[in-house]
Amino acid sequence: MYLAANGRPDAPPRPPGARRRVPATVLALGAVSLVTDISSEMVTAVLPLYLVLNLGLTPLQFGFLDGMFNGATALVRLLGGRLADRRGRHKRVAGAGYLLSALSRLGLLLAGGATGGIAAALAADRLGKGIRTAPRDALISLSGPPESLGRSFGVHRAMDTTGALLGPLAAFAVLWATADAYDAVFAVSFCTGLLGVLLLVVYVPAAPGPAAAPPAGPRPARRPVLRDPAFRRVLGASALLGATTIGDAFLYLLLLRGLDLPPALFTLLPLGAAAVYLLLAVPAGRIADRAADRAADRAGRRTAFLLGHGALLGAYALLLAPVSPPTVVGVLALLGTFYAATDGVLMALAAPALPAARRAGGLAVLQTGQALARLLGAAGFGAAWTLWGPRPALWAAALALAGALAAASRILPAAPPSAPTAPEAL
Repeated sequence: MYLAANGRPDAPPRPPGARRRVPATVLALGAVSLVTDISSEMVTAVLPLYLVLNLGLTPLQFGFLDGMFNGATALVRLLGGRLADRRGRHKRVAGAGYLLSALSRLGLLLAGGATGGIAAALAADRLGKGIRTAPRDALISLSGPPESLGRSFGVHRAMDTTGALLGPLAAFAVLWATADAYDAVFAVSFCTGLLGVLLLVVYVPAAPGPAAAPPAGPRPARRPVLRDPAFRRVLGASALLGATTIGDAFLYLLLLRGLDLPPALFTLLPLGAAAVYLLLAVPAGRIADRAADRAADRAGRRTAFLLGHGALLGAYALLLAPVSPPTVVGVLALLGTFYAATDGVLMALAAPALPAARRAGGLAVLQTGQALARLLGAAGFGAAWTLWGPRPALWAAALALAGALAAASRILPAAPPSAPTAPEAL
């Protein structure tokens, strides 16, 4: 019997190449993420200026606050996933995370320059982001058939990235119109964040399918997601590859050093990678889905995920050569390709291996493992740069990524994983 990702039994699989619509829930969640990212990036774009130039915090103080709360986000995801899986409360938990992030903008507005109030507002924002991520991705994966997950996540990530691009533009427009009134940015960001919460409440269904609803009768025993071999392979491969990812900021610093560019251009480099990500997120998801449909390639998402890291390795290789203006374009294009072929594709690769009743918690484990691995990778590259210099450190990172790619190609399951249907797993 065929069991779809949304829990509907006996749903016949679609023929390869059939045209699929993106579920309405995915579009609604994409709209929520777009609006929320505008709100979030408005604050992110001006926060360093506000804290360092306006309030007089040292760069060390700001870096400590930002790094501490970003690290905590990865661990809070586990809590959000666990809460969402209890009786299928994905929408409620995700909504609480979105609301907490929106209220954090009000906290910045009311803090009045007090360091304690600002720290509390930043903590609330990071907590909200950590809580909502896994339930949101679980809702996406439960909203449509498993063969279209790559496209669904691609559409969502493209809409999310659109908000990330529009946010800084909105912030600078508000600053220009109000003669650098940071409070106006926080107020507009707060209202925009509330709009995102309203969109979630009105347009996102509480249960996209029967799989998200609690089962009738006594609750069956649940097998830990880490006991599933296919999921363990996906988790291990993503963590291994994440540990060899040195961090975008280091790539941008290497570009600036290689061309001796003014530091002001540092803030523009991420926009180039984000633009490529926006353009390629949906095509990458569709290609991964189509490849997974073919009898000759039953591991299309696995292939796309590995090729995405191959693009990152290409970016490292470009930086090892003499840096020129075309190098900047190439590195940004490859970095955007890396995110387009890995971010949503990884969720689409792992979701079918997780039972619906444990979907949010399993994705939270995967996201947390990858985030912590990348944190270790960035710290290791920073230490290698300090001890050996940038070029030897980059050589070491490139060799480590090449080795991790070879290992991951053997670790990842050769066939698309599927969630177990035995009662103990559901």
